[in-house]
Amino acid sequence: MIRGLIATGVIALFIWNPYPLQYLELKGYDTLIMSTEPVQNENILLVELDEEIIEAYEGYPLPRDLYAQLINKTEGIPGITVLMPDPDIRGNEYDNTFAYAMNTKPTVLAQAASTQSNKISLHVGTAQLGEDPLPWLYEYPGILRTLPILQATAKGLGLVTATPEIDGVTRRIPLVVNVQSKLYPAFALELLRLAVNDPSYQLKTTQEGIDWIRVPSYPLMNTDARARIFLDWNTTFYKQTAAEYMTDPISAPFVIFGVTAEGVVNPTPTPAGLKYPHEIQANILHNLINGSAPSTPTWAPAGELFAFILGLLLIAVTVSSIYISAPVIFLLIGSSIFGAWSLFQSSYLFDVTGLILLWFLFWSIESFRNFITQYLLRLQIKQQFGTYVSPDLVKKLQEDPTLLRLGGETKRLTFLFSDIRGFTPISEKYQKDPQGLTKLINRFLDNQTEIILKHGGTIDKYMGDCIMAFWNAPLDIEDQERKATECVLEMREALGELNERLREEGLDEINTGAGINTGLCVVGNFGSSSRFDYSVLGDAVNLAARLESSCKNYDVDLVISEHSLVDGYDYEFLDNVTVKGKSEPVKIYTIRK
Repeated sequence: MIRGLIATGVIALFIWNPYPLQYLELKGYDTLIMSTEPVQNENILLVELDEEIIEAYEGYPLPRDLYAQLINKTEGIPGITVLMPDPDIRGNEYDNTFAYAMNTKPTVLAQAASTQSNKISLHVGTAQLGEDPLPWLYEYPGILRTLPILQATAKGLGLVTATPEIDGVTRRIPLVVNVQSKLYPAFALELLRLAVNDPSYQLKTTQEGIDWIRVPSYPLMNTDARARIFLDWNTTFYKQTAAEYMTDPISAPFVIFGVTAEGVVNPTPTPAGLKYPHEIQANILHNLINGSAPSTPTWAPAGELFAFILGLLLIAVTVSSIYISAPVIFLLIGSSIFGAWSLFQSSYLFDVTGLILLWFLFWSIESFRNFITQYLLRLQIKQQFGTYVSPDLVKKLQEDPTLLRLGGETKRLTFLFSDIRGFTPISEKYQKDPQGLTKLINRFLDNQTEIILKHGGTIDKYMGDCIMAFWNAPLDIEDQERKATECVLEMREALGELNERLREEGLDEINTGAGINTGLCVVGNFGSSSRFDYSVLGDAVNLAARLESSCKNYDVDLVISEHSLVDGYDYEFLDNVTVKGKSEPVKIYTIRK
C-alpha cells in the first residue's frame, strides 16, 4: 500500500506540477543552455552608459543631445533601451535635437508594459495567420509611453519588459504582448524589422496557441503558446563604453545602448547571471537573427510522458532485486540525458525532470507491477462478466477482485422469476425453424433484461425462457422491494409493446408469469476454484420460483408474496397458500393490468 501511495504521489506531482517540480525542470533547462560553447556575435555592439559618462554630464538622466551624438555615430540600426517618458530637465531644445537626429537615423526606443491603464502609443502592424492570437498572449493594461515628440520621430518602439519565471529568473521573453487588444513587439523584434525596412512582422497562431513569429528575410522563430522563446544566453557581444564609442566607435549592423551605472537600472537575474535590459535584448536579437533559440516542440509533453512511462516499464521488467537495480537506473538516466542533449543540439528542449523522480519510483516498482496486474485483471473481469451481470456488479468486481473468491454473505434480497407461458406450443411452431425460435427468445430476453438492469437488478441466470434476477447485491439498494415492483410492471408494459410488433410481423404473442419474494439468503461466488458463478442460495429464492409457477393457477401474470409489499400499489389478495416444501402459509397478491 505504501509503495502504491508513493507511485500515485509521483504521478500526481506531474499532474499538479508544483513549484519544486517546475524549479527542477527550469534548472534542467539552464544546465542544457549553459553547457554549450560560448558564441561570439559579430553583428551586435553594446554601448554602455556607465558611471564615467554620468559623472561627465553631472548626473542622471543624461541630456538628450548626448543620445543624438551617439546615434549620429552609428552606421547600423541604433536602439536605446533607456525609458524616456518625460521631457529633458535641461530644456525642450535637447528633446528637439534628439528628435532631429532620429529623423535621419532610424532608431528604436524602449517602452515598458504598465499595470496602469492609459492611452497607449502607436503600434506596428502585424501580418496574422491562423487563429486569433490575443487570448494566448501576456496581457497588460497599458504602456509607459515615450515622450510624444520622441515617439513621433522614432521609427520603432519596442518593449523591454522582462517576464521572470517562478524563481525570479528570466529565461524566456515574449516577442509580442497584448495591450488593450493590440499587439506590441519586443524591442529586439523592432530592431530586426527596421533592419529590413518592413512595415510589419508575421505571426501564426493555431488552436494550441502561438506557433511562430518572423521578420521577412530572417529565419522563422518557433515560440511557445504564449509567443515566448527560451534565450540562448551563452553568447558574447562586443562592448564599448559611451566615452569609447564617442571617440572610436566600432562598426556593427546593430548598436544597442543601455545604462549600466550602479543604482540607476537594476539588472535582471538570468541563467547567465545578472543582465541589464540592453544585454537581454541583444540576446533576443541574436536568437532572432540566427534562429537559434531553443524551443519546446508541440510533441514534447507527449514525448516526455512516453519517456517517463517507458522508463518505468523498463525498470519493472528488468529489475529483480535492489542489488542489480542501480546499474539499470543509471543506464536509463544516462540514456535519457543523452537523448535530451541530442535533441538540444537541434534546438529542442526536452524535460528530463522525470528522471529524478525515477529514483523515488524505484522503491515502488513492485507496486507498479501490482497496478499493471490489477488493470489486466479488471479488463479480464469486464470481458468475462460484462455481458451477463449488471454494470454495477462489474464495477464492484473491478474495484475489489477479491469478490471472486469462493464463498458468500447472508443478505436480505428481493427475487424476481419471469417465465414465458405456453412456451411448448410456441416451440412446436418452430420445429422446422430453430433459428427463428432462438431469435424470438433473444428478442424477449433483450426486451426484459434491459429493464431489469435499468432498475438496478442483477441478472443471476437465464434458464431457457426463464429469467432470474435479484436486488440488493452485490451493491446495497434502498427500497429494494419497490425497485423490483417498478421493474416487473415496466417489464409488463414493455412486453405489451413487443407483442404489438410481433402481431404486425404475423408472429404469436408472448405471455409471461412472474413471481416476486423477499427474504434472507446467501449471496456470493459458488462453484469450484476453476469455474464459479456469482449467485444466491436460500429458501427465499425457492419461494419466488414457486410463486412464478403459481401464476397459471390464479390466471394472473404476477404473484407477489406478503414479504415484498410496498405502499402505493393497488394489490389484490389472491390466497393464503402453503407452497411445496414450506410448513407455514404465505399470503400472496397480484397487481392487475
